[in-house]
Amino acid sequence: MTIDTLLAHELPLFAGLSAPDFTGLPVPCTTRPLAAWEILFNQQDPGRDVHFLLSGTLLALYWTPDGREIIFSRFAPGAYFGELSALDDGDRSLAVVARSDATVLAIPAATFRQLFDRVPALRWRITRDLVARIRSLTARNLELTTYSVEQRVASYLLGLAVERGQLRAGGQIDDAPTHADIAATIGSNREMVSRAMGGLVRKGAIRTARQRIDILDPKALAEGF
Repeated sequence: MTIDTLLAHELPLFAGLSAPDFTGLPVPCTTRPLAAWEILFNQQDPGRDVHFLLSGTLLALYWTPDGREIIFSRFAPGAYFGELSALDDGDRSLAVVARSDATVLAIPAATFRQLFDRVPALRWRITRDLVARIRSLTARNLELTTYSVEQRVASYLLGLAVERGQLRAGGQIDDAPTHADIAATIGSNREMVSRAMGGLVRKGAIRTARQRIDILDPKALAEGF
C-alpha cells in the first residue's frame, strides 16, 4: 500500500498531511476484515502493530481473573489504537474485540515510531491524544471512587449524549448500549444498572426502548452531581 492509498482513507491522525510530508519514509500497512465478536488481539499479547479502524465498531476490554468483562473504550471509524505497545515495546494491556463486522488497517511498530520521530504534526497529535487519555482515565477513576452507581449511570448517559450530539430534550441515542455494556463500562453489575435506569425513567429524565434511549430532561439527568 502506498502513502497515497493510506491518506485516501482520510484517517483523522493524518488529516492535512500529504505525500511530501512522508518523503523517505516507507509506510507499509495491511488491512484485515473482522467478523462480529472476533478478537483482534488479547490482553498480554506480544503484538506491537498500531491499528486504525476503517469501518465498524470495536471494544477495548479487560477480562478480570474471575472472567468479568470491563469495557474501557469503544472505537469508532477513524480511531487508532495499540500505540502504547508500539512506543514502549510492552505487551497489550487490553483486548480489542469487534462489536460488529469491521475492517482494520495495521502499521508496524517500527514504522509508527519513525513517523512519531520525523513528522512533527503526527508527534503533536499523538502526544495530545495521550494526554487526553490520561485526563479521561483520571476523571473515570474519580467517578469510580466518589460517585454512586446511580450517579455513574447518569454521568455515562450524559457523556454518551454529548458524544452523539443528542444532549437536549428530545435527543435520541440509537444503537444504545445494553445494561450489561453500561455495567461493564462503569464498574458495576447489570442488576444495579437496571435499577438506576429505572430510577431515571421514573424521574422523567429518560425513556428507554429497544436499543434506544430518549433524553427527556437533561437537567433531571444531571441532578445529583
